[in-house]
Amino acid sequence: MMSPGAAVTVALTALRVNALRSFLAMLGVIIGVGAVIVMISVSQGARAAVEEQISALGANTLNVRPGSRNMGGRRGGAGSAQMLSDADAAALRDEVPYITAAAGFMSERSVTAVADGMNWSSELMGSHPDLFAIRGWTPAEGRFFDMTEFDGSARVAVIGRTVSRELFPAGGAVGAALRINGVPMEIIGVLEERGQSSWGQDQDDIIIIPTTTMRGRVSGMNWPGVRDPVQTITLQIDSARNMEAATAEVEEVLRIRRGISPGAEDNFSVVNFAEFLRARSETEQQLGLLLGITAAISLLVGGIGIMNIMLVSVTERTREIGLRLAIGARQGDVRNQFLVEAVVLCLTGGLMGLGLGIGAAYWVQSLEIFQVSVEPMIALVAIGAAAGVGIVFGFYPAHQASRLNPIDALRYE
Repeated sequence: MMSPGAAVTVALTALRVNALRSFLAMLGVIIGVGAVIVMISVSQGARAAVEEQISALGANTLNVRPGSRNMGGRRGGAGSAQMLSDADAAALRDEVPYITAAAGFMSERSVTAVADGMNWSSELMGSHPDLFAIRGWTPAEGRFFDMTEFDGSARVAVIGRTVSRELFPAGGAVGAALRINGVPMEIIGVLEERGQSSWGQDQDDIIIIPTTTMRGRVSGMNWPGVRDPVQTITLQIDSARNMEAATAEVEEVLRIRRGISPGAEDNFSVVNFAEFLRARSETEQQLGLLLGITAAISLLVGGIGIMNIMLVSVTERTREIGLRLAIGARQGDVRNQFLVEAVVLCLTGGLMGLGLGIGAAYWVQSLEIFQVSVEPMIALVAIGAAAGVGIVFGFYPAHQASRLNPIDALRYE
């Protein structure tokens, strides 16, 4: 009986004899495995990006924003309606039982921060203390501001890691003085590093101060007839199963507060970003499934190519098979020899496809169009699929070889 090592050696020798034909036979497997790697990596990356975005937004959150309004018979864009306010956030916190935290906030994209002779342009956010808990942010150094500082419009700031590195390269940001658009602030905390978002934004390039401080001392933001305006209110709901009920109650409270008559259109919007992102994730997963099926078809075509090549090999080596059977080889030995050849052929193609797929996945990531995630399990699945193709499509030629009659095989021309 031929040992497994000897069978592999014979298989490799047979493949080297017809190297070009072997490579062409493997091409379908190479492309199929490479496609599987890329498709699964992109699908996994999309799922990871969605989870990251949901985490950044906070678990079980709703965002409330002003809608549009009619101006002289013309509809304004989103956000053109009456602004929301800190009072709206407080009312929602008090009147909607499902809400555990509510925070109004506003932001300004580019402000100049100066400290110790260094300057840096960053995003400024005015926030309620609840926002830190809603977003799941934690301080790496120092602390966050509290309600006393919020109510007193204290000149305190929490900065992200990027701002800390740029303004205080030697460290020691907490307790240092900072000027934002010329207004002096004290840095009381540094956010834990969060890295880039899935859309490439640096989440650590941010300065957070109390909303009251931002309105009264920095930006002077106001809206006619609205006291303490905010651009957005973020709400944390106690449980995912209460999201729909909470949305309905939030809409009811705001319609009353904003004087919207029954039947009239809302001039605000309540958005469940997590639900939107999960729906997008499901769509991307379905697309990934379709692409994966396409890749599997490539593997199927590759397997048919392997079968054809193995059948040709059996025909070409009929006399060799007859000789082996004549000197005492069993049918199982012959079958196993050709089956090993098919598996080795597919595994070699699978390894080449694995390298091609991983390289292509990282190339796609470098384009910053998709986020990809190459996990070890993907490689194992791909190699397992290649071996499976070799066994399934190599069995018939191997079985045919083992069934040859030794005398007829030796007479074969």
